[in-house]
Amino acid sequence: MDWIQKYQLTDLLSKFSSNTFYQAVIIVIASLILARLFNGVISKLILKIADRTESHLDNNIIHISRPTISNSIILIALGMAGKLSLPEQAGYFIPHTLYTLALFVWTLFFMRLSRILLTYFSRSKHQLPLVSSQTLPLFQNLSILIICGLAIYIIFILWNIDMTAWLASAGIVGIAVGFAAKDTLANLFSGVLILADAPYKIGDYVVLDSGERGMVTHIGIRSTRMLTRSDVELTIPNSIMGNTKIINESGGPYKKFRIQVKIGVAYGSDIDQVKQILFNVALAEDKVCADPEPRVRFRSFGNSSLDLELLCWVEDPSLRGQVVDVLLTTIYKTFNSNNIEIPFSKQDIYIKEMPEVNTIK
Repeated sequence: MDWIQKYQLTDLLSKFSSNTFYQAVIIVIASLILARLFNGVISKLILKIADRTESHLDNNIIHISRPTISNSIILIALGMAGKLSLPEQAGYFIPHTLYTLALFVWTLFFMRLSRILLTYFSRSKHQLPLVSSQTLPLFQNLSILIICGLAIYIIFILWNIDMTAWLASAGIVGIAVGFAAKDTLANLFSGVLILADAPYKIGDYVVLDSGERGMVTHIGIRSTRMLTRSDVELTIPNSIMGNTKIINESGGPYKKFRIQVKIGVAYGSDIDQVKQILFNVALAEDKVCADPEPRVRFRSFGNSSLDLELLCWVEDPSLRGQVVDVLLTTIYKTFNSNNIEIPFSKQDIYIKEMPEVNTIK
């Protein structure tokens, strides 16, 4: 059932004129007045109400809807007028073309609307679980694909094109592509889950189950890249990252990283003096955090040493290597100046008797 029969406009228009051309003119003039009224009065009233709200979301939606509604009113009215006044063949082609243009206008509107809504939810405090600043480009692209797919489907229905063969072909192609791009799709879905769940973020220092350690420099849809301490960049597929154990050294309540320095001193050393020296060495280092405060723990009686451990924190995991180097150097020098022995492995060989030397005469 077409637009004119559905809304029984012919009965209404016949009250003004029986001439189809004049009826078409009336439709066009009425649509121009209605579009002008919406742009000049109705939308401005709605904007005044929206200005009273704290969020700018409603204002943005109103701004993109004004040209959409007014343009679609004019295009649909022109299509209806053409159906009334044009010959049969032109009266089918031209109105459907105008209806298609109106559909394009609404397609652009929904694309902009999806972009505005996704951006709003990604920045909002009450954001959706999967929508964040990192996953925003992905969901924007997916929304565009879905909207375009629906628009194409409606256009096919509008022009009475049979979709059966097209859908069957698309299904076969989709199955073939799915098998061919199985690994790519696995990386894609893993990338989405990584971006949504955020077990790590760019700038974090992570240690993989395989032993690699480095800073995350990029989180993409297909892979994650990390820079090791040797300045070597590793590219790891997201399907592997999603199924491996990852230690995030930058995670937790803060980014500070704890350093553990193990020290052994000889039996007979003044344990209280050793503890105080280790504590003072940690406090004197600028890159060691004052909060939490450094700690010294007496761990065990070793085979040839008293085993202690200095625990302190640095602001970033990347400082671990250089701070450990400074601490060990300072501890060694301080122990030497205080005559504190650091035991080391040694072996003493005792010769009970010299072997006899056989001389050949």
